[in-house]
This record gives sequence, C-alpha cells and structure tokens, in this order.
Amino acid sequence: MLKKLNQFTESHGALRPGRGLVTGVIALTLAILCFLGVMAFHFPQYLTTPELRKQYDIALMRQLLFGALVVAGGLSLVNVLFNRARWLSAFAFALVALSALLGGHKVEVDPNFPDHTPYIGMDWFILDLLGSALIFIFIEKLFALRKDQPVFRPEWQTDFHHFIVNHMVIGVMLLATNLLVHNLFGWVPVDGVRGWIATLPFWAALPLIILVADLAQYWTHRAYHEVPLLWRLHAVHHSTKHMDWMAGSRQHILETVITRTLVLGPIYLLGFSKEVIDAYIIVVGFQAVFNHANVSVRLGPLRYLIVTPNFHHWHHSQDQEALDRNYAAHYAFLDHLFGTAVNSPRTWPERYGVLGDYVPKGFLKQLAFPFTWKG
Repeated sequence: MLKKLNQFTESHGALRPGRGLVTGVIALTLAILCFLGVMAFHFPQYLTTPELRKQYDIALMRQLLFGALVVAGGLSLVNVLFNRARWLSAFAFALVALSALLGGHKVEVDPNFPDHTPYIGMDWFILDLLGSALIFIFIEKLFALRKDQPVFRPEWQTDFHHFIVNHMVIGVMLLATNLLVHNLFGWVPVDGVRGWIATLPFWAALPLIILVADLAQYWTHRAYHEVPLLWRLHAVHHSTKHMDWMAGSRQHILETVITRTLVLGPIYLLGFSKEVIDAYIIVVGFQAVFNHANVSVRLGPLRYLIVTPNFHHWHHSQDQEALDRNYAAHYAFLDHLFGTAVNSPRTWPERYGVLGDYVPKGFLKQLAFPFTWKG
C-alpha cells in the first residue's frame, strides 16, 4: 500500500474518473489535514500561530474538524467496500481512525498553555491549503486558460513542498522580518506623515497602503531581476513552467524574508492602522495566488490599472518581449509609468520558466541553488 501511495504522489496527470481516485484524493487530503488538526489541538503552543490563536472560535473549529473526519471517513470507507482505489482509501481511512483514537474533535485544550514558545504554523498551513484549494481549483476549472492542464500537473510536488515549508516556518520568518523591519526602518522620523495617515478613512487608507507596498514591491522585484546576486534567489520562483494557484508558492525562503522586510518596512514606518494592514494582507494574499492561477482573466481596460493573471503570466514568460517586464504586484500602471510593461500583439505568452532552464528540479536542490550555481 505504501509503495503504491509513494508512486502515486510522485506521478502527475489528470485523475481518471470512475476509479475512485478523485474521491480517494479528497479523502486522503482531508484525513491528513484532520490528523494535523488533532495534533494542533494537542500541542497548540508549538503547532499554532499566536496571532491566529486569539481569533479562533474553538466550538466552530471542533465542528469543522468533526465534519471533515466524517467526510474523509465516509468517502474512504465507500471506496474500500466497492474496491475503488482501495490502497489509497485504506490509507485515508487509517488516518481518520488514528485521528479519532487520538481524541478527534473532542481533544481538550488547556487554556493556560504558554504563549511564547517556539512554534511552526501548522494551523496556518491547514487553513490556507484548504481555503486556497477550494477557491482556486474551482476558479481554474470554471475559467481555465489552459483547459488541458490537470490539477496535478508536472512538478506540482516541488511547489507543494515550497508551500509546506513557507507556511510551517512562518514563525521563524515573522521573527526575522520583524527584527529586520525595526532595525532598518525604526529610526526614521515620520511623525507628521503618521499623523496624517491616522486621520484617513478606511476607504482612502486601503488603496494608499497598497500603493506604498507596491512601490516597494516594484523596486525590490526589479532589483531581483537586475542584480545578479539577487537573481540567484529569484530564479527559483521563475523556474516553474506551469502557472496555477500553487505556482506562486515556489519561492526561496530567503527571498520571502527579504521581500517581506522591504515591503512591510514602509508600511510599519508610516503607521497604518491594524484594520488597514489586515485588509491589505487579505488583498495581497488573494492576488499572490490569483495572478499565478491558470485562469483566462484580463478585465478589459482595468488591466492597465490593476495586475491581473494575464499581466503576471507575461512576467513569468520565456518569450523575448516579456523578459524583465511587468514587475508590479497590485497596480499595473506602475509598469506603464516606469516603462517596464510588456508590449506584445499576442494576448497570452507561449511558455513559462527561466530562459535556458538551468534551475534544478526539486525543493532541496532549489533551496541550495543560489549558493551552488556557477553561472
């Protein structure tokens, strides 16, 4: 069973219907997330994100965990009984049973657990994976750009490994980012500007914070392309040859820390309110996934104002007219303003990836690539 499961996770391609593979994958995914959720209930001080802990409705979390256990258990049991992908469903059912034996949704949480322990963001990983998959796989199937591209396309495993690591070590990244932000920007005197920003209504502050962040993002992103040392890091992100909701996760962890520091620094410096920053995080989280997605969306004339999947797909293209273009993350007009917007008679690029295809495949090799590349 384990050998078949390993072969399955190393493969790619469309799941053929009628064999229990689709329901088996759903059951296994939910079973894994349920098991991780039960572990988070047992060890919240080590496996959950402090900022999120304060927001949880524990009763709702228990209901969601129970529902997921029922769905995963039901799908896997039906497949086993009808001999449909039995090896896959049996593993999913075993995980459901183990989660139940460990307490399932009834695990008691001691409210007095320590709040300042080292942690990994297990809860953030679960919520983001489940939410992103449900939303963006549906959108990609509804508005697919490349209709023949399956959910499990080539190299999905590499991007999933990046997704896991970049979510699990969120505590380390936040700590590093906070230290860098305070050391690099904490001394700058901008009290007058802070006071003006504090008086802005929400509807005015939100587009302003996005503009401030995108100006920082634009020049940081441009530096990644124009400074050879930084390109070593950024080439990892560009090495994906298939654009979808998971492609944006392929990012070297050092690039993530550097970019977050340089983008969050000005936001911190200018003193935007928590409500505005929270709204910005939602916007950037959505656009970061959506603009990499396999969706045929251009938004008409609005594409000259805001970044769309069409705009960002060109940035990932190997096509000659697209190299080192379309740097903005939110406002497309910045590239038109600074003369770096793609100008092509074609609507969509032909191929993606790094020109020359010299970035190695696989998460660990890509993690080492900036330090081992001889180019």
